[in-house]
Amino acid sequence: MTTSAPLRRHLLDLEDFSAAELEAMLKLASEVRDAHGRAGGKLSWLRGSVLITLFYENSTRTRASFEIAGKALGAEVVNLTASSSSVAKGESLRDTIATLDALAADAIIIRHDQSGAVEAASRWSRASIINAGDGWHAHPTQALLDLFTLRERLGTLVNKRILVVGDILHSRVARSNCWGLTALGAQVMLCGPPTLLPPGFASAFRGRAVQVEYNLERALAWADAVMALRLQHERMGSGHLPSLREYRNIYGLSVERMAAHPHLPVLHPGPVNGGVELDPAIAHGPQSLVGRQVQN
Repeated sequence: MTTSAPLRRHLLDLEDFSAAELEAMLKLASEVRDAHGRAGGKLSWLRGSVLITLFYENSTRTRASFEIAGKALGAEVVNLTASSSSVAKGESLRDTIATLDALAADAIIIRHDQSGAVEAASRWSRASIINAGDGWHAHPTQALLDLFTLRERLGTLVNKRILVVGDILHSRVARSNCWGLTALGAQVMLCGPPTLLPPGFASAFRGRAVQVEYNLERALAWADAVMALRLQHERMGSGHLPSLREYRNIYGLSVERMAAHPHLPVLHPGPVNGGVELDPAIAHGPQSLVGRQVQN
């Protein structure tokens, strides 16, 4: 394993990552994948390391992905959920981190429903902290696999036009992807209903190549690839959408709408609300990179 970029202790977001750092991580990911294939699925690169997943939110693919990847690299993996730990008895995040530090964890992978909780944990822990999603703030590991998957399909991200459509307001995935994609030279267009995409949203990215478009047809005509986002019912109050049917009609990637863009790669961080963000025929069709995202 070789990398020319300096190593970081934590992975909290991609906001301050340079192109060189992202390139190094993507290169390393490719080396891991190739070595994993040659070794028949078992590597020893993390032998002797203890990884702990600490999830305060429900998850299937993210948690399983970390467990499978850690074990494939030779690490010992321990899974914790807030509902089955002392958190359910009132233990604070800081006390939980102190306990895991005392148990000699090398890395703690945290998903939390509060923005900023993972960054706070990084100040309290001797272990490396990896953000597996915190509130509306960030999801850097999802963004990294999206960068990897897009580069795999497009060859490069320099000057590529990536459309992100859907519930931008609540999406930590959209935020981290905006930072990562633009750092690697891509242009990003955000598209969705105004209630889920405030007009000034793009200004948060401080001059990066991020723009807003409310007309999906124009956005699709502009794009080299499109990422649909899940409508996050658990984060929404009332009044964001008149109905799911109306959302699907205006912003859904339906078979009818995508017929005009048959070669446009389609991504989705999952889980998919079938028939809302993506028609099943699109999610499971030849344009879809959804399965490849999970594999990566």
